[in-house]
Amino acid sequence: MKSIFEELAYKEIKERLETLNSDTKSQWGKMDVGQMVWHCQGPLNIMLESKDYNIKPSWLAKLFFKKSLYNDKPWSKGLPTAKTLKTKDSKDFNSEILKLTPLIDESYAKRDKNEWRSHPAFGYFTAQQWGQMQYKHLDHHLKQFGA
Repeated sequence: MKSIFEELAYKEIKERLETLNSDTKSQWGKMDVGQMVWHCQGPLNIMLESKDYNIKPSWLAKLFFKKSLYNDKPWSKGLPTAKTLKTKDSKDFNSEILKLTPLIDESYAKRDKNEWRSHPAFGYFTAQQWGQMQYKHLDHHLKQFGA
C-alpha cells in the first residue's frame, strides 16, 4: 500500500490534484469538486492535530472498518462519513485547494515522525498506517473525480 509519506506517492497525489479544476465532475457520489477538496482536508487536519472535528470514539468503527483504512483493498463507492466531515454548503474549489495543498505538504514533511496522536474514532495507528490511510483516502476521492 502506498503512503503519503513516500516521495513518489506524495508527488503522484500532487500531480493528480493539479488535473482538477472547478468544473471537474464527479463520477459517483453527491459531492462536487469543491466539497470533495474541503472534505479531504479533514483527515489530514486530524492527523496533523490542526483542527478538532469533535469525532467520537467508535468501537464499531475500530472493529469493522479500521483495517480497511490502510490495506490494499479499494474502498466501495458511497462509504459512510463522519457528519463533521460532510458538507452540503457550496465550497469554492480554488479556495479549498489552497488549503488542501499545504496540508499534504505538511504531512509529507513530517514523514519521519514516529509518534502520532490516536485517531478520535479509530484509536491508535502506527506512522505507517497513518501514511497509508491518508494516501488511500486521497486516492479514493481523486478517482471519484477522474484524477
